[in-house]
Amino acid sequence: MNAQSRNLWRRFLKNHSAVGGAILILFMALVALAGPSIRPDSSENANDQNLRIANQHPGFTVGILDLNAIPDVGKKLAVSNIRSVDSLAILYLFNEREPNKDSIALSSIQLRSIGVNRPQDLNQKIKNRTFVLGTDKYGRDVLSRLMAGTIISLSVGLIAVTISLLLGILLGLIAGYFGGFTDWLVSWFINVVWAIPTLLLVMVITLAFGSGLWKVFIAVGLTMWVEVARIVRGQVLVVKQLEYIEAARMLGFGHFRIMFSHILPNIWSPIIVISAANFASAILMEAGLSFLGIGAKIPTPSWGNMIRENYALITTDMAYLALAPGILIMLLVLSFMLVGNGLRDALEVKE
Repeated sequence: MNAQSRNLWRRFLKNHSAVGGAILILFMALVALAGPSIRPDSSENANDQNLRIANQHPGFTVGILDLNAIPDVGKKLAVSNIRSVDSLAILYLFNEREPNKDSIALSSIQLRSIGVNRPQDLNQKIKNRTFVLGTDKYGRDVLSRLMAGTIISLSVGLIAVTISLLLGILLGLIAGYFGGFTDWLVSWFINVVWAIPTLLLVMVITLAFGSGLWKVFIAVGLTMWVEVARIVRGQVLVVKQLEYIEAARMLGFGHFRIMFSHILPNIWSPIIVISAANFASAILMEAGLSFLGIGAKIPTPSWGNMIRENYALITTDMAYLALAPGILIMLLVLSFMLVGNGLRDALEVKE
């Protein structure tokens, strides 16, 4: 690491709010990368439903018995009590209003299929499970759904920023470097796209090409290149007038070598800052689209559609089902904005 990079990191680390934002982003990225391996509900999309334990408050604990090996039952049951009658095991299912009302009888043959020889030994198969943030109306673990939602939010941000950088940098370099009619044409196209409301443009692209999750990611990215292109164009117009660019032309270097080897490395600072802002904007846009029913489809656990599922509960004692994903969206967006501001201050060279 050279002296310039060390000074950059030193200035960034002095900004405590930016460092805090970076730590939160890193933590959420680790949660997303770990995926099902660290979630309480490791099923696909954290969509393990059990209506018997629906709408339970945070801290709810119940015994779960996995009977997937038994064809006649084949699911995980929330069990409140077990009683043995001769060779049968009577499972009393969880029923909040009427305890010990509903039950299932398992024969000795069925018990042996899950590795139990006597009904009394069935207790050893029951695993107590605590739902830290409770369950939703389908009996799904809210914490697991929130953890799974980090994958959607970070993925849309990463893909959108990548697409915006590829298009924005290319068009901005071409417009700013060549000037003339090329600059006019690219600038006209930028202004046309800029004039269309971003959310409306995403909705049009999504409705035209379908509402798949990856199409939404691409649609969001295709609306964010404009800001990158404008900033790159403005920076290139300044840098191309400098003496070292004139010297490169005199040495006979090609246009693309000058653009990508001599101009682009010297204009990365504002690009990095706008990328952080675009990352935050992409997360907000995906959440908004999912809330409107255009983005991620249920049961995919997007924070936006989690708010949509539960916003009617905002005036009840279960308002946290809608507030929790909203708070996570706010924190993640705020973190990216803080990191962007921190990078801007660190990259700003003060005389």
